[in-house]
Amino acid sequence: MLLNVLKVLVREKLVIMDSLFTQNIPDEAEDIPQTDEPVWILGKEYNAIKELDTIRRDIRSILWFTYRKGFVPIGGCSSTFTSDKGWGCMLRCGQMVLAQALITLHLGKDWQWMPETKNNTYLKILKRFEDRRAAAFSIHQIALMGASEGKEVGQWFGPNTIAQVLKKLVVYDEWSSLTIHVALDNTLIVNDILRQCRVEGGVTAEADGEMPLRAPSQWKPLLLLIPLRLGLSEINPVYVSGLKTSFKIPQSLGVIGGKPNLALYFIGCVGDEVIYLDPHTTQRSGSVQDKTNEEESELDSTYHCKSASRIPITGMDPSVALCFFCATEKEFKVLCKSMQEELILPEKQPLFELCTERLAHWSGTEDAASEAIAAPSFVDFEHIERQYDTSDEDFELLG
Repeated sequence: MLLNVLKVLVREKLVIMDSLFTQNIPDEAEDIPQTDEPVWILGKEYNAIKELDTIRRDIRSILWFTYRKGFVPIGGCSSTFTSDKGWGCMLRCGQMVLAQALITLHLGKDWQWMPETKNNTYLKILKRFEDRRAAAFSIHQIALMGASEGKEVGQWFGPNTIAQVLKKLVVYDEWSSLTIHVALDNTLIVNDILRQCRVEGGVTAEADGEMPLRAPSQWKPLLLLIPLRLGLSEINPVYVSGLKTSFKIPQSLGVIGGKPNLALYFIGCVGDEVIYLDPHTTQRSGSVQDKTNEEESELDSTYHCKSASRIPITGMDPSVALCFFCATEKEFKVLCKSMQEELILPEKQPLFELCTERLAHWSGTEDAASEAIAAPSFVDFEHIERQYDTSDEDFELLG
């Protein structure tokens, strides 16, 4: 009898708590503050007062990948991994930045998603990230490729691991038509990238279709990832200015990182806060197919976040990976110039170094950005195996 009374009291208390919580939810979303300070999203500047609807529409157009449940087991029928809840947040963040690179390349930087969108190219991109073994960038492919970086299925990834895994996976998808370069040791070597991206007889995807348009191209579109450690347990204040500036560069695709114990995809900043998409929502798995019925349309909407979130930039975990996308060689040269003038020269302690070549006698007084712009032709792409630094991967301790 006493036990039943206690159960009733507990239920009543939970109802009261739920009621109080519901009452405290604000009527207006707090994703974007009403401020005169510029809002920066993926390298684009907005006015929060005049362009709030545009900001939210552009954020909602970014593909949002979250935990999913009910997919085919990762690793075979004997596997119990039918959901990535609790361990897949960094994998989902990697999916988001890669998807944004593909959208920028194939649909354009200003492309916007709407609930009624049935664009064939958009659907092709989305299908590459669905939770099935055959999808090029599925949770299955990423988790299994992680084994080559020493991460078993179900183990957390750090920013460097997800960068290396995506670099390997993108090679196998011809339609995506891009390459990934991962800058190591806090150093961006310009000529390494030129050797990787300059290819003879290359093709670029410029039109809708099953295969890339066979248009001559001497440049493989580049997704550049720069893993960094900006402090021990928290971000060193000396890096805050540079980190904020990185979001303002036109080629920016944001930052893969998180706050302690949680991986997040940071897409921009406003004032001293960063704006992010959070993968920590568990949704059902499924396929959008060709979006021909209501169920498929509803599933498509689950890949688009209604509102972003914000935290102080000092609340970020110090392990991050800066992300940039250059569709052309000209864009890469402009990026090098911006990095030199905005991220390196003004800072007492730059986020990273920019070098023309990895030479022992290279002098830091040389203007690497200028040399990149004036650089002559280099050899064709060559694959170079490296010993990867995994020292930046101890921030995400998931249960």
